[in-house]
Amino acid sequence: MQDSKSDLQILNRFRQLCQRFGIKLTYQRLEIFRVLLSSDNHPSAEEVYERVKEKVPTISLDTVYRTLSTFEQLGLIRKIHGPDDRARFDPNNKKHYHLVCLKCYKITDFEWPELDNLSPPESINSWGKTQNYYLEIRGICKDCLKKEE
Repeated sequence: MQDSKSDLQILNRFRQLCQRFGIKLTYQRLEIFRVLLSSDNHPSAEEVYERVKEKVPTISLDTVYRTLSTFEQLGLIRKIHGPDDRARFDPNNKKHYHLVCLKCYKITDFEWPELDNLSPPESINSWGKTQNYYLEIRGICKDCLKKEE
């Protein structure tokens, strides 16, 4: 582990989260969390595994899957189902939405404060009780559009 300020902040944040949720702080969990936080592409479990394996060569893909599942259950990350049918993981717990490219499968975060302030339609109340909602806008990103020209 490097002794940079950001590494210490990640370690402290993760240590606090482990204590709050009553899970053991392990080196594997820390590295998985670090990879998630340092990723800007909503990585799949396989991508997380490949990056973590660089620092923890003995880690198994099963450990990564189980850890991601634990993180998701605790609300530390959110699972996103990408257009390529691969689950991807998002550590950003702030209110945000996703733009999804149907060509390259890139997922980009965006914020929409006006939407955050809206309430779901009253007709939904007859369905039951909602807890949260997500918005995903799918299309073709500008990089893929340029390639098509």
